[in-house]
Amino acid sequence: MHVADDPTTVSIDRTLPAPRDRVYAALTSPDALLRWWWPWQPTAVVDPRPGGAYRLTTVHPHAGSMALHGVYRVAVVPARLVYTWRWEGEEPEQETLVTIDLADRGAATELSLRHSGFPSESARDDHVRGWTDCLDRLEAHLRTDG
Repeated sequence: MHVADDPTTVSIDRTLPAPRDRVYAALTSPDALLRWWWPWQPTAVVDPRPGGAYRLTTVHPHAGSMALHGVYRVAVVPARLVYTWRWEGEEPEQETLVTIDLADRGAATELSLRHSGFPSESARDDHVRGWTDCLDRLEAHLRTDG
């Protein structure tokens, strides 16, 4: 993992143990997202096409209800996703941008994630921790859910 020099951007590169089409499906299928994204009572509504929306919710044991939503700007199967990201109820509601590129490495996939537009270095660092946790669960899901 690499934290970008830019205090407004998360930058994470990771090799995942599955072919690119499986990784793309895990990032865009509601059923798959429910198995790895958030571990606490998750819901997922996903329409992964340009202009399509998504909404992910959970009930965190300490933070309570959490929801994020956005709109897909780019969806190139199985290589690239670009979508907006907004936490519901956050004041002011700040929109950031997630870009995920998937490079085919045969039985593995190189994932490059850029999440940009954070208002502060501390907001960026919070999302580094969140993305790291989510990608750890994604990697475990890909290893066990063949």
